[in-house]
Order: sequence, then C-alpha cells, then structure tokens
Amino acid sequence: MRLLNVENVGRRFGGLVALSNVSFGVAKGQIKALIGPNGAGKTTLFNVVSGLIASDTGQITFKDKVISGLKPYQIAKAGISRTFQNPSLFLQLSVLENVMVGRHCRTGWGFISCALRFPGQPREERAIRKAAMEKIAYVGLEKLANAPAGSLAFGQRRMVELARALATEPDLVLLDEPASGLNSKETEDFGKLVRRIRDDGVTVLIVEHDMSLVMDISDDILVLHNGTPIAEGAPSAIQNDQKVISVYLGGGFDNAAASAESQVRLRHA
Repeated sequence: MRLLNVENVGRRFGGLVALSNVSFGVAKGQIKALIGPNGAGKTTLFNVVSGLIASDTGQITFKDKVISGLKPYQIAKAGISRTFQNPSLFLQLSVLENVMVGRHCRTGWGFISCALRFPGQPREERAIRKAAMEKIAYVGLEKLANAPAGSLAFGQRRMVELARALATEPDLVLLDEPASGLNSKETEDFGKLVRRIRDDGVTVLIVEHDMSLVMDISDDILVLHNGTPIAEGAPSAIQNDQKVISVYLGGGFDNAAASAESQVRLRHA
C-alpha cells in the first residue's frame, strides 16, 4: 500500500528546472532513500512534499488524499513531518521547549484560551510536556531536556529536531541529510534509530549523502539527477546500475575493473 504518491511533479525557478516529471511512491512501513549529486533537486522535492513551496505541475497524494497546495501546518496535521539540512531550532529555548513546539498541530487550545487559562488548558499543557519528554527520551537526550538548545553539539541538535518532528505524531517523516556532520559512531547509532522509528510504525523518506548508511538501512532507493529520476529500486540494484555509477563519477566505464571500483566508490560517495 502506497502511503505517499508523487505524480509528474515539476518545479522551475525562473529558467532553472529544479524538478521535471518526478514520479514515485513510498509504501507504508518503508525506509525509502532519495539520493543524487548536489543540485539534483532532492531538497526541492522535500520542500514541495512538505508544502514549503508549490509545484508547477503534477500532484501529490498522501493516504489517498490530495495534499498539493496545502500549507505546511496542514500537511503536518495530515501526518507528514520533516527535519532540515541545518537544524532549525530556537537556540535560547530548552530542548524540552523546542520539542513541545512540535505538538502544536495536535493541540486544541489557541493563543487566547492559553493566555486566559481556560479550564482544560493546563491539563493539555501537561500532556504536551509529557509527550515531548517521551520523544526526547526516545532519541536519548533525556538528561539534556532542560539545557538550552544553543548549548548542544551539532549532532545533539539534530536529535532535538528529530524529536520535534516525531512529536507531531507523523505517519511519514522526511529526513533531510540527517547524518551530515555526524561521526562514524553517531552515524551507526542514527541508522539503528531510523530502523526503530520504522519498526514503531513511522514510514521514513530520507535524503542522505552517506552511501554506507543509505545502503544499510534502505528498503528502496530513488536516484535523482538534474531534477529527473534516473533509477529506482533495491540497494543492490542501485549499486550496480550503470547510469547511477556514471552520474556519481562523471563518466562511463571502459572495463569491468573500472566498474567494480566505481561501485565501491558509490557506496562511500
């Protein structure tokens, strides 16, 4: 069953074609990776799916409902959350407060009712705090819950942003280069966390340049080049796809030895 379906999506920025006729699906319970060289259109595609920018052509459906044209908060409420290449946190707020922000789309009280402390609002605030703490513990940062986000190391900030994304109770989470800046041990631990997220019922669509991580955790991979899909399939198939290897290395192959060497380099691109 397809949870997300992208059909013939295109997007231009002036004369630059960022996406052209992009079509693919993400099945429920899947970890799907989106890879490609810099400038391939990966983050633009994430921005379109999450509602930050509109597509020029095509249609996106989520749980069999059209979400094209919806605002980001409407898409979050529908069940899609995301992280960004550079963690986007409120650095002066605590880790807990940052993650509590992620509960906004699941709350029923507005600004006025909160300011006037209507009956039921304090109860909801306690529930928000409890849910946020659960997500903080989920990513292993419970000891830092009261620390300012700005005091954390880069890898820890990524975990705060992930906890905030999970606090929206998504059915699908979009992870945009989540392993960037992580060391090898942190990357290994992150891969285990992504599998746990999937096993706990959240489908994952991930953009990532660490090919070792991608090949290790992905069920399926879509490859973009110049805004156009050039390959899609299981990790083993992508590793041996000559078009993909050529795109990553900038040329074809004269012999089997060169092809084999290129497959190794692709895994670590």
